Amino acid sequence: MTTPAHPQRTAGRGVSTLIPQSATDQAMAALTGLETVPVHVGLLQAAALLLEDAARTATDTAAKAAMAKTAGMLRSAM
Repeated sequence: MTTPAHPQRTAGRGVSTLIPQSATDQAMAALTGLETVPVHVGLLQAAALLLEDAARTATDTAAKAAMAKTAGMLRSAM
């Protein structure tokens, strides 16, 4: 297996393809994010429990706050 001559440049191109470039594509991506999809409540419970557990042991204050807030949002969605 060969390594690309410029691995960061190659990775950058891959990421840029994931980001909508035109206003139309950006609008469609935003609307897709608003679509309602069915989710089993057990999945929400599991995700909230995992996030709460991770928040208890996190040392990064910002990450800890984000995990706790996300867990709370998941619980309110249930």
